[in-house]
Amino acid sequence: MEKFKNVAPVEDFNWDAYENGAAETDLSKEELEKAYDGTLNNVNNNEVVDGKVISMNKREVVVNIGYKSDGIIPLSEFRYNPELAIGDTVEVYIENQEDKKGQLILSHKKARAARSWDRVNAALENEEIVKGYVKCRTKGGMIVDVFGIEAFLPGSQIDVKPIRDYDVFVEKTMEFKIVKINQEFKNVVVSHKALIEEELEQQKKEIIGKLEKGQVLEGTVKNITTYGVFIDLGGVDGLIHITDLSWGRVSDPKEVVELDQKINVVILDFDDEKKRIALGLKQLTPHPWDALDANLAVGDKVQGKVVVMADYGAFIEIAPGVEGLIHVSEMSWSQHLRSAQDFMKVGDTVEAVILTLDRDERKMSLGIKQLKQDPWEAIEEKYPVGSKHTAKVRNFTNFGVFVEIEEGVDGLIHISDLSWTKKVKHPSEFTQIGADIDVQVLEIDKENRRLSLGHKQLEENPWDVFETVFTVDSIHEGTIIEMLDKGAVISLPYGVEGFATPKHLVKEDGAQAQLDEKLEFKVIEFNKEAKRIILSHSRIFEDVAKAEAKAEKKAAAAAKKNNKKEKEEAPVIQNQAASTTLGDIDALAALKEQLEKGK
Repeated sequence: MEKFKNVAPVEDFNWDAYENGAAETDLSKEELEKAYDGTLNNVNNNEVVDGKVISMNKREVVVNIGYKSDGIIPLSEFRYNPELAIGDTVEVYIENQEDKKGQLILSHKKARAARSWDRVNAALENEEIVKGYVKCRTKGGMIVDVFGIEAFLPGSQIDVKPIRDYDVFVEKTMEFKIVKINQEFKNVVVSHKALIEEELEQQKKEIIGKLEKGQVLEGTVKNITTYGVFIDLGGVDGLIHITDLSWGRVSDPKEVVELDQKINVVILDFDDEKKRIALGLKQLTPHPWDALDANLAVGDKVQGKVVVMADYGAFIEIAPGVEGLIHVSEMSWSQHLRSAQDFMKVGDTVEAVILTLDRDERKMSLGIKQLKQDPWEAIEEKYPVGSKHTAKVRNFTNFGVFVEIEEGVDGLIHISDLSWTKKVKHPSEFTQIGADIDVQVLEIDKENRRLSLGHKQLEENPWDVFETVFTVDSIHEGTIIEMLDKGAVISLPYGVEGFATPKHLVKEDGAQAQLDEKLEFKVIEFNKEAKRIILSHSRIFEDVAKAEAKAEKKAAAAAKKNNKKEKEEAPVIQNQAASTTLGDIDALAALKEQLEKGK
């Protein structure tokens, strides 16, 4: 143990004064108290003063305001300022100079609140940058503690780029700019984006000043839209149009890039003020046409995928970025107007033949019908004149029916070649689109790729028989099936039709024949070539009347002649007259009987 050293007492120490409670000084106690008080600040309760941080721990901050004791303030009151350090000057509110324990009670929070409104207004006026503590999320943004006031930070004012997760900013201290104050409702709006924009504006001026066409820069994918991708070039935004993302077809930019991805881009163009910057990504790689097989030529077969469909054709990608068009006319040997969608759809893999190839223009046309033989090359052998086939009805016209025997082989059945007997006004009365119909090849037009066909030729011509049945003056029973302005159509036996004009439709009683009425008709004209039969009902009783009148006239003439002879040769003439008259009467009776039987 260390020994104590002997220390000599002060020779002139006033022990009596010490025992009486006096200090060792020439000054009186009152003078000492006055001198001590002079070293302290004069402070009052409920006053805001500046203090110095002299120490701090995880819970408390000790602040000296130049008073006889120091104040202790909870560290939580300084959470908006995580950089608080010993020696910093802070404002404090004096709640009590001395509590029951003789302790100085201070509050930093109340001091900030007391001065906050003035400071907020001053910050707005002077465009100061202030610090704030993000307390929590709220609808449409965040609540920020600025000078003890709860200010609103809109979501759109947090950053220059869209924010996807607000929670990462909660309980963080950030710098802000006060952008709006509502004096009536004491509302304050702050912005962090405004500070970034000011900084980016400076960067933007520097970047824009150095931009050149063809320059390659690194950027970050900022936003993806249906028409392209926005790239952040370090404060300046540029757009890669969807067509400049890849040499191949891109339906969605997300197939090529993703958000926040760093990529190299090339500057394609910009306006005079360099506010619109067009960027390219595919231009950094060689064009696929340059890498296309040099031996590829017209007539070669290629395989590819259908990437785009249109009514007029389909675009086939035979390699990424290398496409060829198959026009709809090159999809089938058929000449019918059809849509390309009838043959293929997007995503189909098809084989085709190269029809044209222009490497300079980077264009290619393809065909798939060329994979099959042209049916017209051997049309005479496959469909000779007189051969019989089954065709499908494709279309109607007023003069006939267009049919297809097989894909690419079309023909026309003229309306007059549909039926031997029926008068067809329009083909739709005889058949329908999509129906099958038997045909016979009548003529081949190879140059125009069309056949003349007939349907009625599959049956024998019934007019050869009708010629012997419907002879002129023959009488047949018929039914009026159609009334027209110029006459009536009459249905006759064997499915044949005739025609009668109005004057030939008058009945014996003078009435006009009506629709659906069944009468007897006399053939007054038969035309085999024109397939025409002209009929008359009136002619039947008119001819009978004429025959009777003629017979009567003939009998009268004979009687007159006989009378004359009787005068010349009375006995003989009378016998002759009597004989002749009886003969004539018998002949007339026979004729009348024949007419009645015919009727």
